[in-house]
Amino acid sequence: QRIAIARAILKDAPILLLDEATSALDTASEEAVQHALALLMAGRTTLVIAHRLSTIATADTIVVIDRGVVAETGTHDELLAGKGIYHSLV
Repeated sequence: QRIAIARAILKDAPILLLDEATSALDTASEEAVQHALALLMAGRTTLVIAHRLSTIATADTIVVIDRGVVAETGTHDELLAGKGIYHSLV
């Protein structure tokens, strides 16, 4: 995972696809990688697939998919206020 992230940084890719980028990390390493990813994602289109809500909480738009269908979209705060699926995951 870290090698793939490093390649994206070196390539200066305009679009990033991160699939569970921090899933294999301990808490301390995850925080460090999330900080680096936040800097990397600035100004880029980034699609993040994540099960840890901490990974996506700062995203501009979060899309909640349930059984293959888009169920909700919004920011972290909007989705929490909506009391829907996303809210139930927190």
